[in-house]
Amino acid sequence: MRVPVSQPWLRGREQEYVTEAVAGGWISSQGPFVPRFEEEFARRHGSAHGVACSSGTTALTLGLRALGVGPGDEVIVPEFTMIASAWAVTYHGATPVFVDCGDDLNIDVDRIEEKITPRTKVIMPVHVYGRRCAMDPIMELAHQYGLRVVEDSAEAHGVTPVADIACFSLFANKIITAGEGGICLTGDPWLAGQLAHLRGMAFTADHGFLHKKLAYNFRMTAMQAAVALAQTERLDEILALRKEIEQRYDEGLRDVDGIGLMPPRDVLWMYDLRARDREGLRAHLAEHGIETRLFFKPMSRQPGYFDAAWPELNAARLSADGLYLPTYTGLTAADQEHVVTRIREFYGRN
Repeated sequence: MRVPVSQPWLRGREQEYVTEAVAGGWISSQGPFVPRFEEEFARRHGSAHGVACSSGTTALTLGLRALGVGPGDEVIVPEFTMIASAWAVTYHGATPVFVDCGDDLNIDVDRIEEKITPRTKVIMPVHVYGRRCAMDPIMELAHQYGLRVVEDSAEAHGVTPVADIACFSLFANKIITAGEGGICLTGDPWLAGQLAHLRGMAFTADHGFLHKKLAYNFRMTAMQAAVALAQTERLDEILALRKEIEQRYDEGLRDVDGIGLMPPRDVLWMYDLRARDREGLRAHLAEHGIETRLFFKPMSRQPGYFDAAWPELNAARLSADGLYLPTYTGLTAADQEHVVTRIREFYGRN
């Protein structure tokens, strides 16, 4: 593809830091780079504590476990999200309870309360495609019902968290990346300690191989942390460049008959839109070397969570014609113009 849907932007000190880690022999989870990354990422998001781990999915898994989620519990999860949000609940033997989305693709806050039961333990809002959820009413509901909140911030680097725990992904297509990896942020020192303890197989301080609880090997390597640290150091620059990409798409596509623009994003992960004759458009763009991706499918359509009523969901309606365009920090204005021109060309002849 001439214009892939995503690719990492490695223009900082990534190579220098990885070389330093290798030269110093710190290639596992030990050494200075993991704590340096944790501290810097937490600082830039206004959080007191960061706990790095092996992926965004393991970050969610750790977050729910640290809050005591287990069999018999329920966790409120959006219908419109990547399936890892629901899987993290299922891993603990708990039940994800799905809430439909609004027209901005984020969880419909007005529909959350009706899904709360005596078994509800956590609300998990997801900042879809970098569009921040309405967190104030979610936090008010949590306070009213004595619930905890885990923000799925996998697609929202740069959005300041307010929940008990916020979980970020560092996969290769994310705003900043370590190739693979994740991190949990929290303001609670006890939760931070639990997250770190569970991440590292619940070893005791003397490393004496006496494990008092079931835990995980969800550690991040120093080499991943070296890349993530270099990326985090340039987060402001990365977000600014991506904001320019969003603005160029907005300007180029605003008046195209057949394209439905989505609400603005707080930070740009992927540029999402709705398209008439979506499959025809995707084929046309692919012919010209432009890659696209479809919207997430409703959780209730997934085989593991199937509900025959899924076609009635707002999430189903939106996912039926939604896609996102190439979105990455190094996307040039010329390549973006190529994308916009081919979209306008397609709808100009249809």
